Amino acid sequence: MAGRRFFAMLLAFAALWLTEEAAISVSAQSAVQTEEVRVGAERTEQYLPLLRGRRVAVLANHTAVVRDEHLVDMLVREGVNLVGIVSPEHGFRGTADAGEKVASGVDERTGVPIWSLYSSKGRHLTAEQTAAFDVMVVDMQDVGLRFYTYYITMLDVVADCAAADREVIILDRPNPNGMYTDGPTLDLRYKSGVGALPIPVVHGLTMGEIAMMAIGEGWSPKCNVKVIPCAGYTHSTRYTLPIAPSPNLRTQHAIYLYPSTCLFEGTVCSLGRGTEHPFECYGHPAMRGGTFTFTPRSMAGAKRPPLMDTLCRGVDLRSVADEEIIAGGFNLEYIIDAYRRTGLSAEQFFTPFFEKLVGVAYVREMIVAGCTADEIRARWQPSLDEYRTTRRKYLLYEE
Repeated sequence: MAGRRFFAMLLAFAALWLTEEAAISVSAQSAVQTEEVRVGAERTEQYLPLLRGRRVAVLANHTAVVRDEHLVDMLVREGVNLVGIVSPEHGFRGTADAGEKVASGVDERTGVPIWSLYSSKGRHLTAEQTAAFDVMVVDMQDVGLRFYTYYITMLDVVADCAAADREVIILDRPNPNGMYTDGPTLDLRYKSGVGALPIPVVHGLTMGEIAMMAIGEGWSPKCNVKVIPCAGYTHSTRYTLPIAPSPNLRTQHAIYLYPSTCLFEGTVCSLGRGTEHPFECYGHPAMRGGTFTFTPRSMAGAKRPPLMDTLCRGVDLRSVADEEIIAGGFNLEYIIDAYRRTGLSAEQFFTPFFEKLVGVAYVREMIVAGCTADEIRARWQPSLDEYRTTRRKYLLYEE
């Protein structure tokens, strides 16, 4: 009965808040698992008393679900004085393209103003906006990667709240890639909108934990932050997301591949944007060998995908087992394979965005020099070990 109610909730929510293209594949097993974990937003007894009689703003998107309704709807129903909704990349409803500008507006369901941080007016709250609320509530589903922008938006908002002496309450959610840490630590020469902290690509932290680390390590200003933790979650929990966190991460399999295949954003290759399986394949017209082909098309969530309307030859990763992906960690084999098989020069294959994603200069240099993935991994291992020691100080959940 509980499982049927859960699926009914998902279907109803998808109809209201998501496009069909953004719906995520959820198995019966994952539904049970999701019910066993209580996300921070579901622990209303922990935070609703902190909001009574105060002016409240919310940093949230379509993933902020509390049992059978959106957090915004629940807060309004509970009589909370909600004065503003802050929206991150992809917009409040989660349907905009990566990096697409989204205008501010008003939520049609509640009449609450929406303040977009991905508009043409910058990615920080204005003084007028911070003056309008007393406490900021944060609820977004992250996927645990340094280049996934939700945590960066959260830290920008935390900094704005610190400057205005406003409290922040983070309703924590599990990290679906939280069972491991891997990859090079960001060289701050490459700090950008897709990499804000000196942490590895796969950081192994929830949103609450990464906020506490950023403040504790002095990377973000001191701020009055309270985390409402998940119940029933550990970092070894295989938590399957009930809702797609962004338009092109449609399956749990894609979320597991994302740490490695996202690097193709910094090359001339396609990673499947504009197909039915983004982040689960890669290819280019010049790739040699193999029989798998695909052609990116304009579609919702990928209006102008790389290599649009161009036949690409490449590799289909949909049959790779989840456990194999997780065991491989941050895997450079895919990038190395594509670089070798296209026959393109380094200047033709890589773009400057590659360093912003991978976070260091030496990965490209070592690939071009003919090094193996294991040889490159050995280069980042010392900094990864150092990070793991620091990370332990901020864990809210068992490993």
